[in-house]
Amino acid sequence: MSERHRTPYENVLEMVGWTPLVRLGPVTDGARTPVYGKCEFMNPGGSVKDRIGLAMIEAAEREGALRPGGTVVEGTSGNTGIALALAAAIKGYRCIFTMPDKMSMEKVKLLRAFGAEVIITPTAVPPDHPENYVVKAKSIAAGIPGAVLANQFYNPANPAAHEASTGPELWAQSEGRITHFFAGAGTGGTLTGTGRFLKSKNADVQICGVDPVGSMIGPFFNTGETIEGQPYKVEGLGNDKIPGTLDLDVVDEYVTVTDGDAFRMARRLTREEGLFVGGSAGLIVEAAVRKAHELDDPDAFVVAVLCDWGEHYLTKCFDDDWMRENGFLERPRRRTVDELVAGRGPDAPALLTAEPATSVRMALSTMTSHSVSQLPVVRGGTCVGSVRESGLMRAVLEDPAVLERSVEAMMGAPYPVVEPSTDADEVTRLLRGNAAVLVGSGGALSGIVTRFDAVGALTQPGS
Repeated sequence: MSERHRTPYENVLEMVGWTPLVRLGPVTDGARTPVYGKCEFMNPGGSVKDRIGLAMIEAAEREGALRPGGTVVEGTSGNTGIALALAAAIKGYRCIFTMPDKMSMEKVKLLRAFGAEVIITPTAVPPDHPENYVVKAKSIAAGIPGAVLANQFYNPANPAAHEASTGPELWAQSEGRITHFFAGAGTGGTLTGTGRFLKSKNADVQICGVDPVGSMIGPFFNTGETIEGQPYKVEGLGNDKIPGTLDLDVVDEYVTVTDGDAFRMARRLTREEGLFVGGSAGLIVEAAVRKAHELDDPDAFVVAVLCDWGEHYLTKCFDDDWMRENGFLERPRRRTVDELVAGRGPDAPALLTAEPATSVRMALSTMTSHSVSQLPVVRGGTCVGSVRESGLMRAVLEDPAVLERSVEAMMGAPYPVVEPSTDADEVTRLLRGNAAVLVGSGGALSGIVTRFDAVGALTQPGS
């Protein structure tokens, strides 16, 4: 076992960086090209943004803009805010953050747990709108004496932090063998800073940007045209403008990935690799795995940034209902009542009925012979009542003469009748108040489903 953290740290800020690099297995779907994940979620604040939070605060201190008791303001998708709040907690600064309303509630609660003030702004506004989260942050910072805007989208300390840390770490961890680096651009700091360092060591290293479909960065890189961004669900990556901290001259390639592919890969990384990451990591790994298959080169060395911790997204991409509501996960195919009837097997008896004039003796004999516990009573193709073995036996024990009576004198309420295409869930609901449900259409009864059948189907493997 490798030795880590052999000596104590002065504070949590010293724990930022030197995150592990781990080779990915099952999610690469047999690619011969090795793909590695840079585990940025193992930073103390849970994301790659820990690297820039401290760097931007220290830069503001060096410049004299941030003094003791000052306030740090920023527009954030959550992770930069957490990184800034982490540093501010140690250094004693007040924090105010603006955040778009599409971000997960987990991030909002985390920021408030660190003592930060959070102001939620609408997502669907233009980048120059007063309620845009970045514009709103600038306005707040301008109105508070002693406040500084971290300004991650234009702050040179952002890419500089990655050039000084992320890049050198990857070069050392790969022993200089890295050939492709995949990251997204919210601000562009990770791509720019890491890319600059890696290019300085080997100009042939390919720096690959990954964008969610709907962001304008990838299309601008590939066509030179500025498009109007469209809403997307992945958090923290992509933009509706080109950030000042993104140096596209460093980037060799830009690819786009859909929300659905990103979220499904994030879930695979958790379930198949044990790497609990968010949708942005899924986005980047999806692109990296595609490139690995395209390269088909065991000597290549592909690295994907695993941006942040999956716990921030428990109510989003890790919630099956949320995934289905947004069209990213297929709803399980619902069984019909016809399938429940068919599932009883070839040895199950066909629909057994009694007529109103049938004797109790004959009804009990039929139930005993076929191992059923109830019979619908049918007249002219219509269920007019029902008898149950337990009720008839109880009556016979009290008065044996009951055996010669007709079931019409003993029957209870008729069973409900449903169409063969009726959802099995609806049948289950009906069975809570009825011993059985009949199946029929066009005035003809064709089958029966009992509580025993429904429970048996629920206990089958895969149900």
